[in-house]
Parts: sequence; structure tokens; C-alpha cells
Amino acid sequence: MKNKLTIYILIAMVLGIITGYIVHENAAPETISGFSKNIKLLGTIFIRLVKTIIAPLVFSTLVVGIAKLGDLKTVGRVGGKAMLWFVSASLVSLLVGMILVNYFQPGSYIDLSQADNAGLKDLMGKTSEFSLQKFIEHVVPSSVFEAMATNEILQIVVFSIFFGVAAANLGPYSKPVINALDIVAHIILKIVGYVMNFAPFGVFGTLAAVVADKGLSIFSFYFIYFGYFVLGIAVLWVLLCSVGFLILGKRMKGLLRIIANPLLVAFSTTSSEAVFPKLTEELERFGCKKSIVSFILPLGYSFNLDGSMMYMTFASLAIAQAYGIQMPIGEQITMLLVLMLTSKGIAGVPRASLIIVLATCAMFKIPPEGVALILPIDHFCDMFRTGTNVLGNALATSVVSKWEGELHEEGAVELQS
Repeated sequence: MKNKLTIYILIAMVLGIITGYIVHENAAPETISGFSKNIKLLGTIFIRLVKTIIAPLVFSTLVVGIAKLGDLKTVGRVGGKAMLWFVSASLVSLLVGMILVNYFQPGSYIDLSQADNAGLKDLMGKTSEFSLQKFIEHVVPSSVFEAMATNEILQIVVFSIFFGVAAANLGPYSKPVINALDIVAHIILKIVGYVMNFAPFGVFGTLAAVVADKGLSIFSFYFIYFGYFVLGIAVLWVLLCSVGFLILGKRMKGLLRIIANPLLVAFSTTSSEAVFPKLTEELERFGCKKSIVSFILPLGYSFNLDGSMMYMTFASLAIAQAYGIQMPIGEQITMLLVLMLTSKGIAGVPRASLIIVLATCAMFKIPPEGVALILPIDHFCDMFRTGTNVLGNALATSVVSKWEGELHEEGAVELQS
């Protein structure tokens, strides 16, 4: 069934592009606008279905994972190894973007007349200037129910860690609660199977809407910018996979094979959140210990978005180049460090990284309206950076499992059906 779903998604991608192209070439502008708005609802339905199960799944699996890890010392050791990987991978990703954008100067090819000002206006309403207070408010929950209602993954993670550590320290007394949450997690994973059957429709609607609205001609002007970005993603994949082969050995091939379906869904829907439940299931099948998957993966969704990190430096500096702004290397490094901080906890949803780019441009006196220049091609860039985020988190979870001596043979850890 898994292979069939992958085939259906690929077919949906092709049909979506063809349908969108036919509408774009033959319909009147008002018809295109209506078509895009309505067909996009298929993608919206799929994303919303997945988002309904993100919060309870993160909470239940993370609490059970921490409780089963045992004492606080084990939690600290595993968390420390995860953060070491996250920080290293984030720095490498940001540096790759910075080096490539300085070498190839993609911003110099951007035509200022191609700006998508309507899209920019929508983004401007979602962003605000970065401050330490806002960062703390974003990380520390004031209400766990509010955090769950708004799918603030980082806040849910913080509460779940406290809950899990407290449950672990209570010992046998908390066992009934842990067992109940374990059952909840399995029920939600069962729901995942039902929701994933709608994925091809979501993929079709998302791509048909974009191509109908923008057309295929978008690639003719932005080909250089897009091409250099994809080159950066390729470099990042080579680096990540090389480190993966060094640590995991031959099993790296098995990891790539088993996450192929979540990668494809993330790529086509431009949402990391859309595959969080499925990725959890596949990593357990790969042989990662359930408690480690439950602990590391939610953290990774807040701290380890490698594709988005690379794009942030790439896009921010490309916008500066488009306006002829020369940034000294010292200022670029400062921007890199700021992005390391401001990007933590961004949602794995479409265009989340653009909001960070918008805030960063304003901070460094780069015209924030320059974000409108890259909006027309952003959906296709988002496909690649989202897929890379999934690879990075799958790799991080597998590597930490290996370091802990808890990476079993593939198929040895089977989920209850």
C-alpha cells in the first residue's frame, strides 16, 4: 500500500501541474483566480487534517519517550547529543547558503519589476520585529491548551519535557498515565494511515493552484536564482548524507529508502508537519528506539530545519544583492548568528521561513519589500527546503539512536497495528 501511495502522489503531482497549466493558458484572469482559490482547498484540507493530530501526537509520544528513557541523567545525555547535532547542522546549513550566494550572486539577476506585492502584504501581517521578549514568549508556554490549539510545537515540547520528567520521577505511581498515553499515541498513528490516503488529493490541489496562478513561464525569469538554490540544496544533501554514511554506514541507504514516502509528501505539499506522524512511524520501523524517536523528532521540528536555514541566508543576501547593497563579511556572519536564534521554533508550514527572512531584512536595513521579489518562485523553493528538513530530522534521530546504541535492525521494532 505504501508503494501504491507513492505512485498515486507522483501521478497527482503530474496531473496537478498539467491541470494548472491548461487553466493558466486558456482561462480568463478572474476564472484563474477562482480556480486557484478553490482547488487549493484540497491541499488546505489535507494540511488541516494532519495538523489536528500533531499536538496530541507530540505530547503523547514525547511524554512516553521521556518516561521510558528513565532518569533525568539519560534525558540530559540524549538531549545533549541531539542539540550538538542540531547546532552543528544549522551552522553548516547557514554557511552553505552564505557561501553560495556570495560566490554566484543570484540576487543580481532578479528583476525588481517582478515583485509579488500582494503576497508580500499577506506576509507582512504575520511578522514582527525580533526581540528577546518575543523569543521567550514563543518558547515558554503560558497555557498548554493554547499551545496545542495553535500547534506551537516548541511550547508543547517544553511542557511535555516537564510532564515526562515528572512522570519518570514518580516511578510506578505514574505508570497507568504513561500506558494510557502510549495507547493514545498508537491510536493517533492509526489515524495517520487514514489521513495519508488523502495526500494525493492535497498534492494535486496545491500544485494545480500554483501553476494555474503563476504558469510555467515563472521558471524562465527565475531560472538562475532557482538553479543556484537547488545547487545549494544538492550540496547540503551531499554533506548530510556523507556524514550519515560515516556514522550509519550501509544503513544510510536503508534510511533513505524508508523515508522516501514522507520525503515525497513533504516535497509536494511544502509542509514538514504533514509528514511528522508518518515519519515517526517509519523511523521506528527503521530500527530507532521508540523513546528516542519520541524525544528527538519533536525537538528537531523546532531546532533542526536544515533546508529552511540554508534558504534564510541565501534569500536574505540575494535580496540585498538585488538592491545593490554590499554587506561586509562581518555583518553577514552577524546575520547568520541572528538567524540561528530567530529561526528556532518556526513552524514547519509553508512560507514560515519567509517570515523570518522578512524580519531579518528589516533588522539589517535591507528593504523588507524585497521579499516580494522572491515570492513568485518561493513555492518551488519551499518544496526543496521542506524535503531537506525531513531528511535532516530523520538523519538526526537515526544518528542519536546510533550514538546511544539503540539503532536496531530494520523491521526489528514493529508498531502495533
